[in-house]
Amino acid sequence: MRLPPHTLRGRLITGVLVLLALACAAIGVATTIGLGRFLTERIDQQLAANRNRFAASLEHEQEFEGGDTRGQAVGTLAARLVDGRLTHAAVVTDRVTGTAPTLSAADRATLAALPADGVPHSMELSALDDYRILAAPGQDGDVLLTGLPLRAAEETVRRLIVLELALFAAVLTVTGVAGTLWVRLSLRPLSRVAATARRVSELPLASGEVALPERVQDADPRSEIGQVAAAFNRMLGHVENALARRHTSEQRLRGFAADASHELRTPLAAIRGHVELALRDDGLIPEQIRHSLTRIEAESGRMGELVDELLLLARLDGGRPLAAEEVDLTRLAIEVTTDAQVAGPGHRWVLDLPEEPVVVRGDRLRLHQVLANLLANARIHTPPGTRVAVTVRRLDHQAELIVTDDGPGIPADRHEEIFERFSRGDQGRSRTSGGSGLGLAIVRAVTTAHGGTVEVESRPGRTAFRLLLPAAQP
Repeated sequence: MRLPPHTLRGRLITGVLVLLALACAAIGVATTIGLGRFLTERIDQQLAANRNRFAASLEHEQEFEGGDTRGQAVGTLAARLVDGRLTHAAVVTDRVTGTAPTLSAADRATLAALPADGVPHSMELSALDDYRILAAPGQDGDVLLTGLPLRAAEETVRRLIVLELALFAAVLTVTGVAGTLWVRLSLRPLSRVAATARRVSELPLASGEVALPERVQDADPRSEIGQVAAAFNRMLGHVENALARRHTSEQRLRGFAADASHELRTPLAAIRGHVELALRDDGLIPEQIRHSLTRIEAESGRMGELVDELLLLARLDGGRPLAAEEVDLTRLAIEVTTDAQVAGPGHRWVLDLPEEPVVVRGDRLRLHQVLANLLANARIHTPPGTRVAVTVRRLDHQAELIVTDDGPGIPADRHEEIFERFSRGDQGRSRTSGGSGLGLAIVRAVTTAHGGTVEVESRPGRTAFRLLLPAAQP
């Protein structure tokens, strides 16, 4: 089953053609019926004007065979019924003579059953085709029948039908072509609106400052399409203003984060230095104060790590270039996994490495941080005994790094949210337990800065973080 066209242009053209076809069909039916009735009425008038003269000549025996055919049209039928029985019948031939037709028993029965009411009736005779026959009482108690053939009228109607079909087909074809051109011309402003909307939809509106395309032009505000174009232009203006304000706000926020992180480094270093100096004297510090100083040292170290992470994200947001050196991911995986094994001896750490080195160009320190964050997440958010596997392999032009664990998994509605800043995979975890919520945000930012992608697949019993990085030429 063919579906109707989905475009507005196709629907308009189809609708116009359907309405025109219905109108042509109505006109054709009306003219055909009208012409048929008109021709039938003309035949009836001829029958009434004839007044059974030809049939009356059969009632009175004429001196020539076949009755009095003077003034009769070719094909005129005359018959006489006596006591319901057909006694005489004649048809005017092309020689203007009356000839007795060969009527079947069914034809005779049909003629005999015709009521003598003086009203013409249409009937089909097997030997003579279709006729319009009038029956009227004769002078001798008989019934006289006079008929005229309908062939000429039917042929005229058929010719009219053929002419109308040809004419209507031509009209529909011309209308379809002209309508297509007219609808396309009329909908050109709407096509420009759609083209502009398509270009806007392809823009990366979520990243940085975006210059929207120029507005829709040449739209008549008095038309519906012009009103749509004007509203669309106003909407583009609002969106552009909102994007500009958002970009300005993000720039200010990034600048503030970078400046604050940079400025906090000095006082944090001073705090840690004074705490370390105070803790060197074992005899003069009471135990309670020593415990407080130890907590201050631990929290200042944690705050220093947070400041470093914020400063790194601010630099990546600002487009600061990273180091570009050859980094062997296989060796990096061995080093980071060894460190993770020391930090989490209760987990089962597995390496799946190829025989040949997998090399990428990038910042070794930042890639080390990415893998360390992934392994730290696997260690923190899974119970002891969990198997954590690190897989490195080379694809066609990419290096693939996968960290898999068989822990409880991450809810499906949080797969994208966990890469946001200060987001936590476990909502019930407090700020004092675990990391700062920036680990996976750094993973995505560093991976993106290297021209790669990161994605997560998780279900109960299996969680996999998959990184794809451009591979260096061997």
